[in-house]
Amino acid sequence: MAENRMSRPLPSPVLSVDVLVIGAGPIGALTAILLAQAGFDVAVVEAGDPDRLARPGSDGRAIALALSAQRAVVAAGLWDRLAPVAEPILDIQVTDGKAPVFLHYDHTAIGDDPFGWIIENEEIRGATLARLEALDRVRLLAPARVTAWNFDGARVTADLADGRTIRAALAVAADGRPSPTRQAAGIGITNWDYRQSGIVCAIGHEKPHNGIAHERFLPAGPFAILPMTGNRSGIVWTERSDLAPAIVAQDEDLFLAELSERVGGFLGKLRLASPRHFYPLSLQMADRITAPRLALVGDAAHGMHPIAGQGLNLGIRDVAALVEAVVDAGRIGLDPGSPDVLDRYGRWRRFDTVTMLTVTDGLNRLFSNQVVPLRLARDAGLAAVEHLPAAKRLFMRHAMGVVGDLPRLLRGEAL
Repeated sequence: MAENRMSRPLPSPVLSVDVLVIGAGPIGALTAILLAQAGFDVAVVEAGDPDRLARPGSDGRAIALALSAQRAVVAAGLWDRLAPVAEPILDIQVTDGKAPVFLHYDHTAIGDDPFGWIIENEEIRGATLARLEALDRVRLLAPARVTAWNFDGARVTADLADGRTIRAALAVAADGRPSPTRQAAGIGITNWDYRQSGIVCAIGHEKPHNGIAHERFLPAGPFAILPMTGNRSGIVWTERSDLAPAIVAQDEDLFLAELSERVGGFLGKLRLASPRHFYPLSLQMADRITAPRLALVGDAAHGMHPIAGQGLNLGIRDVAALVEAVVDAGRIGLDPGSPDVLDRYGRWRRFDTVTMLTVTDGLNRLFSNQVVPLRLARDAGLAAVEHLPAAKRLFMRHAMGVVGDLPRLLRGEAL
């Protein structure tokens, strides 16, 4: 059914819609779903092959979905499919090297809700794509590629490689860190390479994880153990970029031996439960997240270190803010791509984005070294937070994503 829907010919070489979304990954798909549910006609252009979109396969990544972001997923009609494959995060334990637990977050200290859920990336991609295809107000074009843009005037125009043209009041770039759309709009970026890579995989283990997420700060960088369904855990192992390829290429026994040394024995015997992958780590931020008739969301707008597991959550906050601004404008008959709408979105997201990128960058730099004065200072800081209940509760609320000027969807309210 997916192939028939995506490959059927357009009735005309020109398609006019309210919103054009570039990219059918989770962030682009979520944008299109929420806007379509709100009554907007949406076209989604995706460069990837339809078969790979429908069956992405395992990339080894376990995604942390914070409580506030999960509310947007519920609103998009995705949670019924994702709930059975989502493992709640009930506790978080933070350690520095092989030292005892310095910081322990227990979700019951601030309520009944978990901090969030861990879900495999392919499950999220599959669920968002299936929901996208089920909506009559969405036209998904894949594979398709934009070859020319015109952002001037009352409509944005995108010419596709196959000769078709799409016209919309607003374009949304959700086409990842390289973002050809961002480049076409002349928006620059600030970025730097951490010279680190994230090694990711899923492991099975003898003993239960009890819903506890572990964040360990090792000399090469953060090492996370994330609870997954089926007595499995997701691994995010930060390592020097020059070493990561050789570590991933080891035979399974050697790889598991190195992994077990970092995990410790609390989970019992380990086994691989997914392929191994590694991804270079860097920080990236667009110089601005709007241009005439264009909004950037997700990785097209920003990319961060995975130290706090907030990459997808930050993108979902972009989507919730943009959708609210567009829907509010539509209710009073305003142009969804007008400067007022885009200005509201840009101002709303700037502070949160800069803050999150600054915090994750600072944490990685602070904890990815063994300089003695810094190590003593950070250990003292962790211990202090552990013994300050008010500060601890604030950090736990941050982990849930329920702090700040949140869009209605992230507060659990209707658009």
